[in-house]
Amino acid sequence: MSAHPLAAPLLAGSRRALARAITLSESTRADHETQAQQLLSEVAPHAGQSIRVGLTGVPGVGKSTFIEALGVHLADAGHRVAVLAVDPSSARTGGSIMGDKTRMPRLTVHPNAYIRPSPAGGNLGGVARRTREAITLCEAAGHDVVLVETVGVGQSETQVAAMTDLFVLLTLPNAGDELQGIKRGIMELADVCVVNKADSAPKAAVRAQTELRAALRLLTPHDAPWRPRALRASALTGEGVPEVWAAVLDYVGEVDVAARRRTQTAQWFDELLREAAWKLFRAGLDGGQLRALRAEVEAGQLTAIQGVAALTAG
Repeated sequence: MSAHPLAAPLLAGSRRALARAITLSESTRADHETQAQQLLSEVAPHAGQSIRVGLTGVPGVGKSTFIEALGVHLADAGHRVAVLAVDPSSARTGGSIMGDKTRMPRLTVHPNAYIRPSPAGGNLGGVARRTREAITLCEAAGHDVVLVETVGVGQSETQVAAMTDLFVLLTLPNAGDELQGIKRGIMELADVCVVNKADSAPKAAVRAQTELRAALRLLTPHDAPWRPRALRASALTGEGVPEVWAAVLDYVGEVDVAARRRTQTAQWFDELLREAAWKLFRAGLDGGQLRALRAEVEAGQLTAIQGVAALTAG
């Protein structure tokens, strides 16, 4: 099999090749999926050398602003930073605003940074359908830090923890009930919690940090290899941003990231297997039978469970 034409320029660090490669991996066309898998198989041996950080937070927490501050801090220090930003898709039209680049003006023009917005496309868990593939492509292109910004809508923002090395939760000085609403869904997975916009209400930020520390102590098992940290920062002033990165480096130094990635790869395999099995199942269905059963379920003549059982029987 001949080499994929995007492989060489991608491995050489071409931003254009990286953009085209991610677009190819996100396509649902059968021929594009085949090409994307060929490309991934060629460049995957050159991936895996980055630090992968997932970031999420309550609405209005300033995720994009914080990511820009962190990204500029790292890019100025010589890191090659890739930001994979997932935008929510309309349930009606399927469209997305894709405004992350406008919210990160300094990072967008930085020569050491690459920002890729992608639509969630109805995918659950706060990430896009092919975020894992995009991470691999960014690493193969030479990016040593990959920041994955989730949609940021609450408890479903957990899938990103299954594809990154650590999970950062951003919250506000006066989050209050909003924080309570997401605590069990996200805080159990958070490796670092950051009270952002600490400059806007310093006393409230200190209080929120104290409350977070107490909550993290209760939620973290005694035998956990890492004790999650609660920090304060201001994306606007830059205060606390270096300390957040220092916590990331401490985490990478203390936790067996390689073992975590092996587990994630197995989970990825299981997800792709379910996706392939579903496609095979749909391909073998009798379209007329499927429409008839759906109509019976919709009319209340069958329960949804009975309808599925009729399709899978025998």
